[in-house]
Amino acid sequence: MPRALWTAAAGMNAQQLHVDLIANNIANVNTTGFKRQRADFQDLYYDIQQQPGARIGQQGRQPTGTQIGTGVAVSGTTRVFTAGNIEPTGRPLDVAIEGDGFFQVQRPDGSVAYTRAGDFRIDAEGRLVTADGYFIQPAITVPDGASENAVFIAPDGTVTVTIDGAETVLGQISLARFRNPGGLLAVGRNLFEATEASGAAVVGNPTEPGFGSLRHAALEKANVEAVTELVNLIMAQRAYDLNSKSITTADQMLRTANDLVR
Repeated sequence: MPRALWTAAAGMNAQQLHVDLIANNIANVNTTGFKRQRADFQDLYYDIQQQPGARIGQQGRQPTGTQIGTGVAVSGTTRVFTAGNIEPTGRPLDVAIEGDGFFQVQRPDGSVAYTRAGDFRIDAEGRLVTADGYFIQPAITVPDGASENAVFIAPDGTVTVTIDGAETVLGQISLARFRNPGGLLAVGRNLFEATEASGAAVVGNPTEPGFGSLRHAALEKANVEAVTELVNLIMAQRAYDLNSKSITTADQMLRTANDLVR
């Protein structure tokens, strides 16, 4: 059976996964702090029918050999951590990271996760939490009687509240960074987990060397460019179509060969 059938099938599978990634990028075009993904491809093993440099009779050696590829596979899905646009919101509890770093949040099981989404809220007990109610780490508690409009988050992460004209420091928002942020495990809800690939978190305060600064009353938008994703979608669709035509061509060749023996 022509290997083109399996080669083209591998190509269709790879392009289908590519389309899945593009669809997820487009779906999250308005997700706060979302980082787009791209598919990385690599060719599969080769059927070496003749080694390069193989001797040809007594005259010389084969200059190129005969190497026939068997298709393509997705080697990985790289998350692109370029900065998204910073959009002012006017809401005091919104904060965006300008530069490197992740906010640290504590989940119900006590584990720490990391996020770029800074759309924070105050819960019933005055604690600063994410949209899902996860606590910001280190913990920040707004005193009873203070509204969110009295809270200010400085570029260096210092959180203050003004009550009756008196300013009080509530705490410090720290950031975490990783040697390989692409190795973080995405677990949904705008959260990432550290892995052996990402390395351990290095924690520091905003504006310190290696860390970004914070912008008060603003949010980082997704770094997805809709036009670019649509172009990538068209290219993936065309590649999928071409692979399907390879299957059609191989099928026609098989049919022609079968007709010869009838």
